[in-house]
Amino acid sequence: MYKLALLSSSGGFIISAIVKYFENKDVKIVCLSDDEHSDVLKKADEAGIDFKYLPSEKNFEYFSSNYFNLVALFNYKSRLDADVLKTTKFVNLHEALLPSFKGDDALWRAFNSGVKVSGVTIHRLSDDVQGSGIIAQYPVLIGNLTHFDEFKEEMQNVEKLLYPVVIDKLLKDEVFDFSDFFKSGNCGQSCGGCGKCN
Repeated sequence: MYKLALLSSSGGFIISAIVKYFENKDVKIVCLSDDEHSDVLKKADEAGIDFKYLPSEKNFEYFSSNYFNLVALFNYKSRLDADVLKTTKFVNLHEALLPSFKGDDALWRAFNSGVKVSGVTIHRLSDDVQGSGIIAQYPVLIGNLTHFDEFKEEMQNVEKLLYPVVIDKLLKDEVFDFSDFFKSGNCGQSCGGCGKCN
């Protein structure tokens, strides 16, 4: 059985998508948050998976004594120290196409900058700068009449579809390839690759 930890400060919308994707797979999921009152822990409780409030200063103690095949981050506000990152594999979901718009508020900054293409990046975390080891990226177009709420909703839709597939490949120690994503029928886009779009 694979052990997967989800580490987040907010953004519980993605929990349901990950839990649903893995419901018939041999994966044990634990949800962790550095915010005791976050929507992430509430969503984990509703989804029936284990969850725990984990203050950032306890990260090394927790991850060094609890084995996980992978720790997947999204909307995590605390910094992970180098000694924590050595305990297992960590990946992060970033709301922009790295290396552009690193850091916090990337979604808002990308939208306000006037770029016409943004998107989602999934990358490995190391003690180096954010954006190291890009694993997958998926574009989201921003039209001239697109409102921020529409852009945010489209980004979240992509995150919910892409992140579980990438996590699955990483747990199996397989290389992620977009052909697998399209064949899964999980892409939800008009690419023509999976046959479910047409």
